[in-house]
Amino acid sequence: MTKKAPITAATQALDRLGLPYTAHPYAHDRFVEGYGLEAARELGVVPQRVFKTLVVEADGRPVVAVVPVSAMLDLKSLAAVLDAKKATMAPPDLAERKTGYVVGGISPFGQRTRLPLVLDTTAQHFPTVYVSGGRRGFDIELSATDLLAATGGRLAPIGVPR
Repeated sequence: MTKKAPITAATQALDRLGLPYTAHPYAHDRFVEGYGLEAARELGVVPQRVFKTLVVEADGRPVVAVVPVSAMLDLKSLAAVLDAKKATMAPPDLAERKTGYVVGGISPFGQRTRLPLVLDTTAQHFPTVYVSGGRRGFDIELSATDLLAATGGRLAPIGVPR
């Protein structure tokens, strides 16, 4: 039995923009904490192609960083890209309040507050990438170009391999 794709703020935002995407729901194990690696495993995709959406504070301003689940966010590089002195991970409650999504299901699309977005340059190495569709157990596949078009984001080298 195929799991039906949910309608989320993320899918609604992409539908409004008329951008093509493929919905990928999967069975999320509520005991797993490595959400992105779980998605890669469940979807049968290399982790370098699955991207996590992180909320960061750059000089106190919330921003979104999107990096592969196989990498770590380089906060110094992100700060430099944003012309900020310092970048730190936002507390989970702030991330959830600003985006309207729960941690582990934060999507770059359809956020409650549209935040500036920076996408790691490795995304352009793949014809499509996977990002959260707005809940745990649901990813969206689309091109990096469309991801940037939908979010007004920009590309920059902000990830470092683990």
